[in-house]
Amino acid sequence: MTPLEAALRGGAIAVLLLLAFFGWRDARHAAVARYGILFVLCGAAYLVESAPGLASSQAVWVVPLRLISMSTPGVFLLWAAANFDDSFTPSWTSWLPAAAMVALSTWAVVSDRAVAWRVAQAAALVLVGIGIWQVLGGRAADLVEGRRRFRLILAIGAGLAIGGFTVLGAIHDPSIRIQGSAISAGIVLALAMTSAMFRLGVRQREELAAKPTADIAVSRQATAAIEPEERAALDRLRHLMDRERIYREEGLGIAVLAARLNLPEYRLRRLINQRLGHRNFNSFINGYRLSETVAALSDPSQAQVPILTIALDAGFQSLGPFNRAFKAHTGVTPSEFRRDRLGETESGGESEGHPAE
Repeated sequence: MTPLEAALRGGAIAVLLLLAFFGWRDARHAAVARYGILFVLCGAAYLVESAPGLASSQAVWVVPLRLISMSTPGVFLLWAAANFDDSFTPSWTSWLPAAAMVALSTWAVVSDRAVAWRVAQAAALVLVGIGIWQVLGGRAADLVEGRRRFRLILAIGAGLAIGGFTVLGAIHDPSIRIQGSAISAGIVLALAMTSAMFRLGVRQREELAAKPTADIAVSRQATAAIEPEERAALDRLRHLMDRERIYREEGLGIAVLAARLNLPEYRLRRLINQRLGHRNFNSFINGYRLSETVAALSDPSQAQVPILTIALDAGFQSLGPFNRAFKAHTGVTPSEFRRDRLGETESGGESEGHPAE
């Protein structure tokens, strides 16, 4: 190992362990920090076990680090979901990709057969591809500007790096692996530094928001004040949603809505996020759709209207996504909700002087 590579690996490990410490400190208040701890520890394990002289070692202390390192693609998928999916709820199924990678990695390390290594490497590339696709796919609906940048700068970079390291591990040419070893250490250091700077920026904003000074209070009042142009845009948005019910239109996206409002997309994102408090465009639109369906399913005059018709009229494209969104919103299925509400209506009518015979 050259002195340069040793410095790169040592620096990257130090930064990753520092990030793990801050994640541990914040884990009591933010569950997502726990996934970050696991993710950065996977990176540190990779830097140790892939170092020249240890890459082919079967030492007892190296093997656990190698298994942790090889589970990184599954952990990346879990970390990305926890960070970028506002509807993410931890469950045992969330850990299946990471558990699968651990199982495949154990098979590869214990058997040391070429086919086992190839299967583990192929699975790693598939999981990384899924993670990148999910991160990119959700970016269009993300209304939090800082998080939108984070998706591209770090999440996509981390996914591509993991995929590149997996491919590098499958190459047997010693000269390529030696050159790639130093490059991979530099990439991890760059990603770790980027993550640290992003974390520091978030921390500073949180401390500034919590600082109880007169200057901050004045600043908050100035920030909270809505300029006439922004107020007009907000009024037009509410008119489109409440009166014209644009949320019913098929294929409604932020670009279409921005065009209808004659606003740049970034201004519409900021308007919905900062003034209306929504972090995701799809959840913002579905909130109106769900309100309409809740009202329709509670209306005795629409008791004979099929649930599918109500869902489609409100803007949902199919019954499956509607059922999932409705249950997440109310805790019950649409049919159960209708039965309960209409049953309560009938019971209420009986108690008001219309007893059942």
